[in-house]
Amino acid sequence: MSINLSSSEHPYAHLIDTLPDGIKFYNPRKLGDPRYDKLPLSIRILLEAAIRNCDGFYTKEEDVQNILDWQQQQEKAAVPFSPARVLLQDFTGIPAMVDLAAMRDAVAKHGVDPDLVNPKCPTDLIVDHSLQIDYSKCAIQNAPNPGGGDSSNQSQPPPPRSTAARPPSRGGSHCGGQRGSCSKAACSDPPASSGRPTSVQQIENTPLLCPFHLQPVSEVETALKNQEMELQRNKERLHFFKWCSKAFKNVNVVPPDVGAVHQVNLEYLSRVVQVSDGLIYPDSVVGTDSHTTMINGLGILGWGVGGIESEAVMLGQPVSLTLPQVMGCKLVGSINPLATSIDIVLGITKHLRQAGISGKFVEFFGPGVSQLSAPDRTTIANMCPEYNATVSFFPVDHVTLKHFKKTNFTDKKLELLESYMKAVNLFRSYEESSEDPQFSEVIEINLSSMVPHVSGPKRPQDRVAISSMKDDFQSCLNEKVGFKGFHIAKEKQDVRIPFLHGGQEYQLAHGSVVIAAVISCTNNCNPSVMLTAGILLSKKAVEAGLVVKPYIRTSLAPGSGMVTHYLNASGVLPYFNQLGFEVIGYGCATCVGNTAPLPEAVVDAIKKGDLVACGVLSGNRHFEGRLCDCVRANYLASPPLVVAYAIAGTVGIDFEKEPLGWTSEGKEVYLRDIWPSREEVQQTEEDTVISAIFKDLRRRLEKGNTFWNKIECPDSVVFPWDHKSTYIRSPPFFSKLSKDIPPPQSIENAHALLFLGDKVTTDHISPAGSISRVSAAAKYLQSKRLTPREFNSYGARRGNDAVMTRGTFASIKLHNRFIGKPGPKTLHIPSGQTLDVFEAADRYQRDGTPLIILAGKDYGSGNSRDWVAKGPYLLGVRAVIAESFEKLHKSQLVGMGIMPLQFVSGQNADTLELSGKERFSVALPESLRPRQQLTVRTSKGTSFSVTALFDSEVDVIFFQHGGLLRFVARTVVENGPAAAAAGEQRLTSV
Repeated sequence: MSINLSSSEHPYAHLIDTLPDGIKFYNPRKLGDPRYDKLPLSIRILLEAAIRNCDGFYTKEEDVQNILDWQQQQEKAAVPFSPARVLLQDFTGIPAMVDLAAMRDAVAKHGVDPDLVNPKCPTDLIVDHSLQIDYSKCAIQNAPNPGGGDSSNQSQPPPPRSTAARPPSRGGSHCGGQRGSCSKAACSDPPASSGRPTSVQQIENTPLLCPFHLQPVSEVETALKNQEMELQRNKERLHFFKWCSKAFKNVNVVPPDVGAVHQVNLEYLSRVVQVSDGLIYPDSVVGTDSHTTMINGLGILGWGVGGIESEAVMLGQPVSLTLPQVMGCKLVGSINPLATSIDIVLGITKHLRQAGISGKFVEFFGPGVSQLSAPDRTTIANMCPEYNATVSFFPVDHVTLKHFKKTNFTDKKLELLESYMKAVNLFRSYEESSEDPQFSEVIEINLSSMVPHVSGPKRPQDRVAISSMKDDFQSCLNEKVGFKGFHIAKEKQDVRIPFLHGGQEYQLAHGSVVIAAVISCTNNCNPSVMLTAGILLSKKAVEAGLVVKPYIRTSLAPGSGMVTHYLNASGVLPYFNQLGFEVIGYGCATCVGNTAPLPEAVVDAIKKGDLVACGVLSGNRHFEGRLCDCVRANYLASPPLVVAYAIAGTVGIDFEKEPLGWTSEGKEVYLRDIWPSREEVQQTEEDTVISAIFKDLRRRLEKGNTFWNKIECPDSVVFPWDHKSTYIRSPPFFSKLSKDIPPPQSIENAHALLFLGDKVTTDHISPAGSISRVSAAAKYLQSKRLTPREFNSYGARRGNDAVMTRGTFASIKLHNRFIGKPGPKTLHIPSGQTLDVFEAADRYQRDGTPLIILAGKDYGSGNSRDWVAKGPYLLGVRAVIAESFEKLHKSQLVGMGIMPLQFVSGQNADTLELSGKERFSVALPESLRPRQQLTVRTSKGTSFSVTALFDSEVDVIFFQHGGLLRFVARTVVENGPAAAAAGEQRLTSV
């Protein structure tokens, strides 16, 4: 929102102050209210935004007073927050941009200039999440797959080098180090010895081989070829993004293969303060990813929202939130020398999860904070969704300034930042307890108690000390199937399955590691843990002659080129490569299910022995089946521990008592022998993570890549939809859009599409990962004459509603009580047939039957994803009746015009003796109110009460419009050139 600083109409114009260099700012301290200096610093940022954006409509003076009176109003008053910018990544960003493009079409049909549809809030779109691993050093995969999809059955292990017939050449391409040449390298034959590792010299002399020509190729080509495949596979999406960058005002598109969204946000987009039109104010952000919270580690307030909410902010509307409780997390004690920042993260995660802080702000203070580097803080803040807080905020201090000096902030910019933050009392000295604000509650955590841990085998909150890992995994085999158990019969726990790979025999057992991935989302932003892993490899492991078995799917997907730079500058990258952890590209890969297929022999061995094979990754998502269908146990670990478990080849190891391996002389090598000291790591970080690295990142960001720069797109105001495209399609959200608001429509004789239990996550609802060959989405793509090799992933096709709707509730882990076993099926009640969820919904819609969903507790927990609401909406779902909802998902349902209805306390589907096969009717009053009690009638003649979870009048208005998108489109149609007024007339007329 643009503020006229000279206007006396602004209710807080008297708070405008001036810095020594002449830049103006709103100074809340000029209120003269002693409550301000007692507010948590995160709340002070909310207050400043409310003061600056106080327009009497979206933000009112009473909102400012409510925030100032936070101590009394927390968890009571709903207030608006207008962030400084919006952050989109491509998987969740593309639906938002597709919606805006479709909205341009809709307003144009009403005779309104479509160029009026633009983001009003600055929006950054980072093209990152489409990376798939087609090429890898450590395992030969199937031939390059231009369309992605499930090709696991086509993977073949490499034949022995001496007897392999040369495969036919592809298009006459030549092996070697030139860009565009073959680089899909096979691993060299492992030594045919007693299993002792080869020497360093032997490893260094092992060439990478092109599987098509069996000729040596350059290692760097692996990342380049993965990039080329990514760009080719996603050219339709990239064409659309390029059009967006030219057509929409206020949109900045960061091209592909630069870095993951959070990494780019941290290194390139973050400002701490923003300066616009002579006004300085705190930087803040909302993003379409739950891990946007990472930015709080730099003193920048931000969190993840759904695509619907992000679109609202893009179009000038504030985020509505109930004033949160702020839990003060006091850090004391000294960090254990063996503990990495990831151990600190997981330790804090455990404490905060146990504290029950769902939906609250966490703000860190105490002398222990000063021991944490800026990357440490961002890593802790990144895990915020795992302990269900809204944000984990680290106020700006001298450590923050030191970090930004490293990242090419000029002295002048740093002086301005420090001057402003101190002027509005947003700068902290953690050693000064007199500066501590008042919190809702204080939790104290002793950093010296943190020891190395991993998390798993199925949930991030299930932490296991590495000293207990062997015993814990054994107990998981014994326990019944659940969050920690696999229920393997005693007589089958010691089974070992032999198999051939690369001409040599290996064995798999329960606990064998088959996937080891150092990936971008959580850890690669932190140089200390990456350098620990690198030094672990370069100075210790390789020199000791340790190797990783060649059948283990290893990969290194850095968050950005900065990581590659400092790994290379420190001299450790070649050693990463020698153990198989080569850079495969930039962006999410393993963590989002884009793991390359395992070797067929490995898959067969796992199936033959019904083995609990393991994946180890340095990420933050590892639900069962997410990495690979045949890998049941997955553990989150710090990068050095990922490497350690890969070398060990099993999670069933006690690092204290058992060696990782042996030297070429047969000497045992223990983890403690090769673990670098904290001082060693910190010195390397100081020597390598320098401002030149960040300068180079900015250069690459601004330059883009050749493929992106050559993409041509029209200069049209509306997007020229290609009706043959299977990636980008105009969604039907604006079909039959009327200028007037339709009257309230009660739900009459609805069927339940699904009957679900507790803890249905967004992973169960929203499509993600690969597209199964037997899914409804696959049938659609095959009808478009695509082969399974061309399916790509749900993430890449988020701009096609036909694919995403068919993928909604298509999770193999969905527990639908109508079916009685996991799977993406449901009961079509009128016919009694078991169908794919989409096929059943399609039948109901063709018959004109409205739909509801019955669910238990915590419906919609997990990542923020817009298709968790868009998908059900397009399936015809009018309401979800559940015992409780995850807050963000509830807002997403409202934003799509779906009613979130909550059973009254003490009631649920079972206590009400609902079979789910009844018909349900919900009468809506003409004047719907927030939190209103409604009555649900069933075809059995029974009825029960539910609460309509509309938190505010604005929620009710969005619902009455049929969702936020229709509300915004009607605002533009009605106001025309005055659309910047953002719908005041429409709101007051409802």
